[in-house]
Amino acid sequence: MTMHDDVKRRVQTLREEINQHNQNYYQYDAPKIPDADYDALLRELQLLEAENPELMSDDSPTQRVGSAPLDSFQQVEHAVPMLSLDNAFDDDEFEAFDKRVRERADGVEDIEYLVEPKLDGLAISLLYADGVLVRAATRGDGKRGEDVTENVKTIGAIPLSLKGDNLPLSLEVRGEVFMPLSGFQQLNQQALALGEKPFANPRNAAAGSLRQLDSKITATRPLAFYSYGIGVVEGYELPQTQQALFQLLATWGLPVSDQVTTARGMQQCHQAYQVLAQKRALLPYEIDGVVYKVNDFALQKAIGFVSRAPRWAIARKFPAQEKMTEVIGIDVQVGRTGAITPVARLAPVFVGGVTVTNVTLHNEGEMRRKDVRVGDTVIVRRAGDVIPEIVSVVLEKRKPASQLFEMPMSCPVCGSTVERAEGEAIARCPAGLFCRAQVKESIKHFASRKAMDIDGLGDKIIEQLVAQDLVKTPADLYRLTHEQLSSLERMADKSASNIIAALEKSKVTTLPKFLYALGIREVGEVTAASLSSYFGQLDVIQSATVEELEKVPDVGPIVAQHIVAFFELAHNREVIASLKNLGVSWPNVEAVPQDDQALSGKVFVLTGTLSTMGRIEAKEALQLLGAKVTGSVSKKTDYVVAGEDAGSKLKKAQSLGVTVLSEDDLIKLIAKD
Repeated sequence: MTMHDDVKRRVQTLREEINQHNQNYYQYDAPKIPDADYDALLRELQLLEAENPELMSDDSPTQRVGSAPLDSFQQVEHAVPMLSLDNAFDDDEFEAFDKRVRERADGVEDIEYLVEPKLDGLAISLLYADGVLVRAATRGDGKRGEDVTENVKTIGAIPLSLKGDNLPLSLEVRGEVFMPLSGFQQLNQQALALGEKPFANPRNAAAGSLRQLDSKITATRPLAFYSYGIGVVEGYELPQTQQALFQLLATWGLPVSDQVTTARGMQQCHQAYQVLAQKRALLPYEIDGVVYKVNDFALQKAIGFVSRAPRWAIARKFPAQEKMTEVIGIDVQVGRTGAITPVARLAPVFVGGVTVTNVTLHNEGEMRRKDVRVGDTVIVRRAGDVIPEIVSVVLEKRKPASQLFEMPMSCPVCGSTVERAEGEAIARCPAGLFCRAQVKESIKHFASRKAMDIDGLGDKIIEQLVAQDLVKTPADLYRLTHEQLSSLERMADKSASNIIAALEKSKVTTLPKFLYALGIREVGEVTAASLSSYFGQLDVIQSATVEELEKVPDVGPIVAQHIVAFFELAHNREVIASLKNLGVSWPNVEAVPQDDQALSGKVFVLTGTLSTMGRIEAKEALQLLGAKVTGSVSKKTDYVVAGEDAGSKLKKAQSLGVTVLSEDDLIKLIAKD
């Protein structure tokens, strides 16, 4: 067999594989591989065809956009093909694209581009006749799509009629239907509550929702839409630039992204990319890159198209947030409350900007739901700063001899028999602080920044202290000597002195921080603050009954029982007494009935950088005044405190009419009360 025969065979294999992935993605909304792996296959085929032009074929997936529409929808012929975009995966590829554009633009030195986020949704075409929506169609294969008019009419973001008097006779608007992250989370919560399979990601959720045969189902789904261009237009003279077109679309009542800008030359283009990359995790919807379009329409026309994509536009992709890797083992870990958690050990994979080697499977039920087994090929996802997760198993690659992982019946650290309370998904080791693993995690929690904030006392140092039996309870931290610390591995005299100083400094704390540091099950920062402001003193909290605790906001019957159970244990009372004897102290809080607190019932959101107070201090102060501090803006939010570089939360507050406070306003509000 000749080298050319090998290339022919590889080209044919790639075409078949890519066509199958296209069908999974476009027809069934069920992709089997991450986008990055699909892009790699398509790139390999493009390179082979470029090197061997005699193998080029009109039916190659490099010459097409997607896949044929489903028979269950009527087909729509696109008067102007809905093309896809070529991708650039690094700076060199983008700069090569810019060079080609400048050459076709008769050597223009710096091209002005429109820069917009690349939404991760489903491309759609909207046809308006005399300003009234008459048809909506998916992209399909670029030439023919599916008629989804009735479904699209249920999407509130898409106007059924355009605003204004001077409207085109006919206008085809193109854009993206997507699902905001908040809606996606809500949809999946509903699915799990009903025992249904959740969607893997917002893109699949949007596509599956839009292509329902029953439009009543689509109407219940939280879909959104942004327009980004036009196809056919009759009876109207369009503006000369892409930017002006966006402004015109907005005046007609069509939603457009508020992240659109322009950039001239490479330096500005790279800056725009970095800005959107940094905003990515803060946006209320998913984006997977940045789209650059030559801003001038006349220049676009001069530059032209290739068979499947315009020469004047390109998508600069972000680093992949999903990658495939292999599960090489499943271990179990023991947390500070005794929770037994299965953890998948992975063949190292670089995803979302970090190398991932371990992913929690949460509990046995979740592991069974996703059916993760040792040896499986899995898709791992990491978006922004979110903890990595296994999205799904690639069942087609599962080995025939694979077996379910069995959770241990005894604690892997201390050997105690594992227990699971009725109605709970999590199994636990009941040994408490007699289990070395729980001691280690409890100490880590006690020393953490949001708790006692013991600077320099990191995980590896704590692991050594516990392993050498130097620390068995949080109180033992304050008995450590300089000699004991300096004897630890990789611990210099100065580092030991710094930790001793940090321990001494941490002795002066607050009641909410101390309560949180104790690690009472399900008592987080908010509950600790509520308990402190309601009862005022630790002694009163220690002696409170379940009924008394339930009167505190954020404390239900289960949390109340956990608090009572914690303080009933003689060991815990002894540790608290030791901590106080060793100098740990805090000012008592003046107990104020919840209804009498100055900010009782008010909901605050903090965003941006607070230079004077700091967000943690501001949060604690608000909670002590009875306010509830949440992480997202909604109609129920009373105030948004906006510091420097406030982003999407500030914009959402302004759009909802929520009162916005500056940092100075917040300080005055707290001081007054």
